[in-house]
Amino acid sequence: MGRMSEVLTYSDVGATLRDGVSLPSGYHHVERRVRVGEGAEVFRRVADGVLGWEVSRGAGLDVRADAVRAAVGVEVTSTLRLGPVRFAAPCRVVGVLDEADRAGFAYGTLRGHPESGEEAFVVECGPDDVVWFTIRAFSRPGTWWSYLGGPVTRAIQHRVTTRYLAAGRRLADGA
Repeated sequence: MGRMSEVLTYSDVGATLRDGVSLPSGYHHVERRVRVGEGAEVFRRVADGVLGWEVSRGAGLDVRADAVRAAVGVEVTSTLRLGPVRFAAPCRVVGVLDEADRAGFAYGTLRGHPESGEEAFVVECGPDDVVWFTIRAFSRPGTWWSYLGGPVTRAIQHRVTTRYLAAGRRLADGA
């Protein structure tokens, strides 16, 4: 870890956390939102799980981070295992939300990540007390092999996003 002098592998830093702003062109976009429950207790449980890397761990990733909680500048490497092969994904947190009804973070890719882009994990509790968990991302291949892997790479990203959302639901249930 400790690669703070290294620049992110993309521009448009923070775009995934900007409300009402389209994600940058030239990238594959993901935006998935699920209802995870109701009430302040559910919101806080899922928010703490997002900010404390539990959603990533719950999605089956090995997580190494410079801090126990997301904060701007924290570097985190998530590793996905596919059989005997491991894919490391180094990132840096570029934005954090920790408000009464909205919490989460966005991180951007560093050199060595298979993709180039940004991903945000946001939990919101609406005025109706319904708690939503949203994943918002933009990416494009960051390595020659992820470029060549095209449809396979997208399928893996879709699967991991689905697993993040399922981990958020489990946190909401107190599991």
